[in-house]
Amino acid sequence: APLLDLLPNFGETQEVLFVEGHSRDDTWGEIQRQIAGHPRRNNFTIRAFQQSGEGKADAVRLGFSKATGDILMILDADLSVPPDELILFYEGITCGRAEFLNGSRLVYRMERHAMQLLNLMFNKLFGIWIGWLIGQPVKDTLCGTKVLFRQDYIRLLAKISDWGFNDPFGDFELLFGASQLHLKICDVPVRYRERRYGQTNIRRFKNGWQLMRFCFAAWRMRL
Repeated sequence: APLLDLLPNFGETQEVLFVEGHSRDDTWGEIQRQIAGHPRRNNFTIRAFQQSGEGKADAVRLGFSKATGDILMILDADLSVPPDELILFYEGITCGRAEFLNGSRLVYRMERHAMQLLNLMFNKLFGIWIGWLIGQPVKDTLCGTKVLFRQDYIRLLAKISDWGFNDPFGDFELLFGASQLHLKICDVPVRYRERRYGQTNIRRFKNGWQLMRFCFAAWRMRL
């Protein structure tokens, strides 16, 4: 409910697509209750889907495959990034400032327990690495808030399918794919808070190794 309370209205028509992925609590039931009874339910076209696969990247692909709007946005539902900050992304992409907007949690002071020290170190390291690979500066490659045009995502998806290697979260493949399409990428600072709901599914060392393998594969492709 708080997510829908704070979500800005961007235009006459706007979709909200929830993707639920094997939650062990009542997430799916709560989504259904909000679709049926939230006071702002008529402001949006709200739909919900359940993953057959696993992971953040699979969830994003499922949501984007169901979306029909011109602009695609990713927002984590744990309220770690305030929903009302999406207006900055909307204004950035519609005014032509960039064609791919990437959230950055590393500009403003974040809440005390929002990100663990090890995660912060890896985020900064990967930011330098990915920025070098794509030839455009990005501070926070793993921020879950990203925005791009649907037509560009369709072109990007065709490239991803040809790579033969996967990104468990989907952040790197979107950034790397956007660079291959020569899209202008721009960071948007966001305020990062301690998650209000749920627990992280990230396995730091396993997923960190997968991300490193992705970067090495992207580096070889770049050569």
